[in-house]
Amino acid sequence: MQILSHNPRDSYEVLDVRAENSLDHVPNANHVEELQVSAVQTPSSQHGSPTWEIAHLFPNQGSWAEEEYLSLGGNHLIEFSDGVLEVLPMPTELHQLIVLFLYRRLFDFVTSRRLGIVVTAPMRVQVAAGRFREPDIVFMLTQHADRRGNRFWRGADLVMEVVSEDDPDRDLVTKRSEYAQAGIQEYWIIDPRDQSIVVLTLDHAANAYVEAGRHASGDTVRSVLLDGLSVPVSEVFADCGADA
Repeated sequence: MQILSHNPRDSYEVLDVRAENSLDHVPNANHVEELQVSAVQTPSSQHGSPTWEIAHLFPNQGSWAEEEYLSLGGNHLIEFSDGVLEVLPMPTELHQLIVLFLYRRLFDFVTSRRLGIVVTAPMRVQVAAGRFREPDIVFMLTQHADRRGNRFWRGADLVMEVVSEDDPDRDLVTKRSEYAQAGIQEYWIIDPRDQSIVVLTLDHAANAYVEAGRHASGDTVRSVLLDGLSVPVSEVFADCGADA
């Protein structure tokens, strides 16, 4: 049984009252019926505070369905993992400059050779059932065009991520595992902290990545998947103002 009571602060308390004995059982005079009462308080909105009521229009974390996630609009980067929304932080200027620099290089290379399609985030990529990521740069070969959709792609052939300062392990560990499990053939990790670029290529037998190269200033990054694609590391960071 639920009892809804209104308190003086314009918030509501829901009391769950459960009797250990059913209502059709009449206890004897020597029996004291025990009640279990739990209270859950839902805050109400006040001027200058979050609009708490809006949150109750959406599923709880852990309870989101894929279609509910895919129906979200707006301009925030939001990833999805096992019913949980992961709202990503706003990218920095340096982050965006690196992404745009590499996107232009990759775009020019694949477009002139008609190799496939490359886009930047926000673009949802399904990496497993109930799991979507939004890589900074994502590329799909022409022969895999059937895996591209208007709302999301089913996997990819190459992805690039610029390591975020808020949670480096998201790009270095979590996504490394997820992208490999999704069968993405190549993964570039660009780390502004030490100005390095790591190229990972998929070992299909192990279903895991192996390092094809770890590059620092003075080196040239070369793709394994896209023969002929190369980028000097120093240009990636110097042209983006990382040395400023």
